Amino acid sequence: MMLGLSTLKNKRKYSLLVLLSVYTYFLWLMIRITLQYFPAHDDVAFLSIKQDYVGMWHYKLAFFIHVFSAIFVLLAGYTQFSESLRKKNPKMHRRLGWFYVIVTLFFAGPSGLIIGIYANGGTSSQIAFCLLAFLWMLFTLMAVIQAMRRQMSSHRAWMIRSFALALSAITLRAWKYILVALFHPKPMDVYQIVAWLGWTLNLVVAEIIIIKKIRS
Repeated sequence: MMLGLSTLKNKRKYSLLVLLSVYTYFLWLMIRITLQYFPAHDDVAFLSIKQDYVGMWHYKLAFFIHVFSAIFVLLAGYTQFSESLRKKNPKMHRRLGWFYVIVTLFFAGPSGLIIGIYANGGTSSQIAFCLLAFLWMLFTLMAVIQAMRRQMSSHRAWMIRSFALALSAITLRAWKYILVALFHPKPMDVYQIVAWLGWTLNLVVAEIIIIKKIRS
């Protein structure tokens, strides 16, 4: 019996290590993408195809705020879902949690909403990205409200949903590469698909985790 429990724990540790390794790799890729725009280059990478909008000061400002703030939100994946950190150092958990909330609600979220209005792919993509930004801020706010009410299970559920949407920065790019490699669709078709696929499936996975880990 003890051997079985030990084996199960080792499998969980191995699975966690693999998950963190994959996450670290994609986070490193996101950092590389972000550094292309430093210091405030407006003719590289994604902005090279948004030249119709970079002359608009509010779009340009929102874009750089979003790019340089959202990368910090992804760091929450290392700390905010760690039970050991939450139990051993709750003060650090709260401080890092507030950092996530402030960046999401006042920087990454609102700026994402603005640039979502000008998303490639037409109305469908614009609705998808604007809805993503709105729900991201809403879920984060709900997590704060539930924490203040001491409803910690509900707080964790809302944070899982919030972070699932934050991960869309990674997953929508992953889906883009997969779709292009497999089906070679037109660029605008890709934008329309990943605009929705990049975050809706994340929410499905989030709900499965919530049901298994929190509500069970």
